[in-house]
Amino acid sequence: MSLFAERTWTAPDGLSLFARDYAAAPGPARLPVVCLHGLTRNSRDFEAVAPWLAARGRRVLALDMRGRGQSARDPEARYDIATYTADVIALLDALGLARALFVGTSMGGLITVDLATQHPARVAGAVINDIGPELAPQGLARIAGYVGKGEPLPDWNAAARACATLNADVFPHYGAADWMGMARRLFREEGGMVIADYDPAIAQAFGRIVADPDPWGKWHAFAAARPVLLLRGTQTDLLEERVAEAMVAGKPRARLVPVPGIGHAPMLDEPAAQAALADFLAPLP
Repeated sequence: MSLFAERTWTAPDGLSLFARDYAAAPGPARLPVVCLHGLTRNSRDFEAVAPWLAARGRRVLALDMRGRGQSARDPEARYDIATYTADVIALLDALGLARALFVGTSMGGLITVDLATQHPARVAGAVINDIGPELAPQGLARIAGYVGKGEPLPDWNAAARACATLNADVFPHYGAADWMGMARRLFREEGGMVIADYDPAIAQAFGRIVADPDPWGKWHAFAAARPVLLLRGTQTDLLEERVAEAMVAGKPRARLVPVPGIGHAPMLDEPAAQAALADFLAPLP
């Protein structure tokens, strides 16, 4: 029996989109959790943490943003934060969900902040995973250096080696089985080859995704209005410690928790991340 139901919904522009829907364990009704992944990732990134959250009594929706996983590729390459926000709202409306908690990793965190800016009542609280209103140039350069540039690979072992080469500094504790697990999350088989499971046109949209005329203003309003947990991998090259500390300074309902020994971005199955998630979510409705 599958841990999740497969959901599809239609974006405002007609694109067909996909999400995994994990049913909550029996108990009192609680707000659902919406999980939003990073730039080149998909709903499979949450395959460990989503059932863990569901077992604690919350329905979990893990989305494939347009151009990733089982969601359709956009022929117009509308890969930008405003479009992603509209896509998420369309899913919430289709399911009749007026309000939810959000877990946003990297790009997913940017979507969460924008969604709360445009629709503040929809976001009751949020976990922001290793992203902020000011991003380190070295991290941006690293991402720009690989997104959309991967060649088809001959088999899954080659995909696992590619994951290890690119992410050895991010997950120094990973072994062969972990790298294969990551490969299965990030790639798919097509035409006898193994390819990255996202539209390469996302690379051309990267600059638009990280551009914002007032990122700090949006963040301050966001974090002042609701409970926020900010997670930061201690080895991240994208979110500097000084920026993370400034993000929670003077905000009683915002908390910063480091995830030791991890780069960009924590997978949320690390002990420190799960302890922080459990503490954060326990008192929320």
